[in-house]
Amino acid sequence: MTGYTYILRCADGTFYAGSTRNLDDRLAAHAQGLGSDYTTDRRPLEVVWSAEFGRIDEAFWLEKQIQGWSHAKRLALIEGGFDAIKGWSARERALRRSP
Repeated sequence: MTGYTYILRCADGTFYAGSTRNLDDRLAAHAQGLGSDYTTDRRPLEVVWSAEFGRIDEAFWLEKQIQGWSHAKRLALIEGGFDAIKGWSARERALRRSP
């Protein structure tokens, strides 16, 4: 079953990452204040990035990854896609520093 990962920009400038099976319904729920506790008091919301996956578990996995990222890394993904965040992981940074 198809799944989606998405990022919302909240009115306070923060980002919210989520995943869902039905993107339109989920975004409508967020807009009505029913999407999540985090976004309820941070409306209006703007969808700034989304991706479609063949399976919901893939979308959920990416959501959890994004939730652990810094604001800067989320912004890089939004502005430049996956190519823009290559090399951002702690492991990749450590490998670059190694002799």
